[in-house]
Amino acid sequence: MHLVIANKLYSSWSMRPWLVMRAFGLPFTETVIPLREPDTRARILAYSPTGKLPVLVDGEAVVWESLAIISYLADRFPEKQMWPKGPAALAHAKAIAMEMHAGFQTMRQTCAMNLGKRFATPPMTEDLRANIERIEDMWRGARRRFSNGAGPYLFGAFTAADAMYAPVVTRLDTYALPVADDTRAYMDAVLRHPAFLEWKAAALAEPWRIPDYETGHTVIEDLTAAAVKAV
Repeated sequence: MHLVIANKLYSSWSMRPWLVMRAFGLPFTETVIPLREPDTRARILAYSPTGKLPVLVDGEAVVWESLAIISYLADRFPEKQMWPKGPAALAHAKAIAMEMHAGFQTMRQTCAMNLGKRFATPPMTEDLRANIERIEDMWRGARRRFSNGAGPYLFGAFTAADAMYAPVVTRLDTYALPVADDTRAYMDAVLRHPAFLEWKAAALAEPWRIPDYETGHTVIEDLTAAAVKAV
């Protein structure tokens, strides 16, 4: 299987299926196509009919859109249990994954994913606060109803639902958005997951930068600079 993704530093949609594939031990190769380069569109179109990333190539199967890729993988490898067991938990996990796919526009527009920076908290508008409150209620409800003390993730063990919300976790962390203690505990579990740590390390080592993702907010800490010094 070959997963084609955009910059790891910024691409929330590319992160989601990559985390699933790595967390569940699926063998695959990857190609990173940096965005906003002169040849970006031509390179993407060589793999993706939409001109967007990510896209998974598996023999004759070509799958685009993050959630479609995850669904394909869950069908192809049912023994990996990428979604939680039980009809109620499965329905709940897919519903909140779909909600992520279509929702939280204010947070996504205000707080672009950037794993290389820590920014000052942006103004807390009513819409942004409503996004945060809905996310917290959703995470808290899933853990209370389905985790059964089996682990720190939404359904106990790490599932595709956690992968879908991992970029939201990074946004809450990067922009120091105010959250409750139980939300912070869940965030810390995701941020410590080995698959996420691998993605982040590769992201911080990338040479490409997109100005739109680097400006517009007061920078508190530059993690990419720290990563370069560490090397």
